[in-house]
Amino acid sequence: MGAKKLVFGLYNDEEVLLEAVKSANAEHIDIYDVYSPFPIHGLDPLLGLAESRLHIAGFIYGMLGTLTAFLGMSWIFTKDWPIIFGGKPYWAVPSFIPITFEVTVLFASIGMVVTFYIINGLGPGVENTYLHDRITDDKFCLAFDSDKMTNADAEQFFRKTGASEVHEKDIK
Repeated sequence: MGAKKLVFGLYNDEEVLLEAVKSANAEHIDIYDVYSPFPIHGLDPLLGLAESRLHIAGFIYGMLGTLTAFLGMSWIFTKDWPIIFGGKPYWAVPSFIPITFEVTVLFASIGMVVTFYIINGLGPGVENTYLHDRITDDKFCLAFDSDKMTNADAEQFFRKTGASEVHEKDIK
């Protein structure tokens, strides 16, 4: 994959950024991405992003943990190592509940973290590219692909929508 040239504007306030995104949508300008130091409420529908399906994966991982714990303890205590201790029967289901709950949470949490990392291309050895140092601190960024929009048009759009700074950068 070759380098891509982006032109981006930095905004001081998230409300101004939201208005800029609305303006870009009204003018049918393709937005490459929006970066912010914290989540901005109402931005997802403006960008046309669908709801994440990570919660479905979490449910599946949790059920896998529940089945692993419950069926594992059932097999261990009834077939593999049947010992009566404290007068309990071999298959003492109420005593399985705490361990089943903990294994459910463990499988769901580890599975969701691994799935999130794989989907987003994160992990050991990944070099993260960033546009500007202050995006993770106090600035909000709206980026356009310079192949789809000329730099002069982008700069005019950013000045019109209240961007405090306009930059250009090549990314991988």
